[in-house]
Amino acid sequence: MRFRPCIDIHNGKVKQIVGGSLKDANNQADANFISDKDAAWYADLYKKDGLTGGHVILLNPAGTPEYAADLKQALAALSIWPGACQIGGGVCPENARDFLRAGASHVIVTSYVFREGRIDADRLEKIYRAVGKERLVLDLSCRRKGDGYVIVTNRWQTFTDVPLSEAVFEKLSPFCDEFLVHAVDSEGKASGTEDPVLRLLGRLSGLTVTYAGGIHSMEDIEKIYDLGHGRVDFTVGSALDLFGGPLSYDILKTFR
Repeated sequence: MRFRPCIDIHNGKVKQIVGGSLKDANNQADANFISDKDAAWYADLYKKDGLTGGHVILLNPAGTPEYAADLKQALAALSIWPGACQIGGGVCPENARDFLRAGASHVIVTSYVFREGRIDADRLEKIYRAVGKERLVLDLSCRRKGDGYVIVTNRWQTFTDVPLSEAVFEKLSPFCDEFLVHAVDSEGKASGTEDPVLRLLGRLSGLTVTYAGGIHSMEDIEKIYDLGHGRVDFTVGSALDLFGGPLSYDILKTFR
């Protein structure tokens, strides 16, 4: 289990938002924290501390002026330490190699591989062929629906028809190097982890998976270790002291 740093960018600013509040209309999101530092500053800090495998996430829809502002920040961050950070947000086969050439270790993809609520096998094959298994991360972020969890796309706004399950991870694992899972209902709320999600991730063997959502205390970190059987990595956003929260970055960076 290791700590994965993050740089979330919205409207051209490094932010921590409440995940479920993100809306494309008027580029709205409830922000817990808006940094006065740019993405490159955070990337340089992670470089100094030797933290690889972090996530740079662009939260605006591709093709908008706001996304262009996000992208400028993200590319500056990638240039600080090429090959150390992953990038997600608006990734497709046409631009994926550009992100890798810009310094990303992996591209993170969700929405592109889903269409009409289901996994699109043709699109999955296209992004796989564009970058290869070893450079692809699939984001299976989820929200609660009924008695279980369902994968969500379109910056966490759209429910698919695909439940989060061991079978889905097994089906997709031949195509990617890692998985990223945000428990969106808890994202940005520092309200505690989504334990059913962690239990599911803990049952996965031989896969590299990072969990995000609701982490706000060292007890939560211990729970991730226990329920994830030491196999599940984690990322902390709003609760991290770098982003105005109570959890010590200096402590968490020792989880490697």
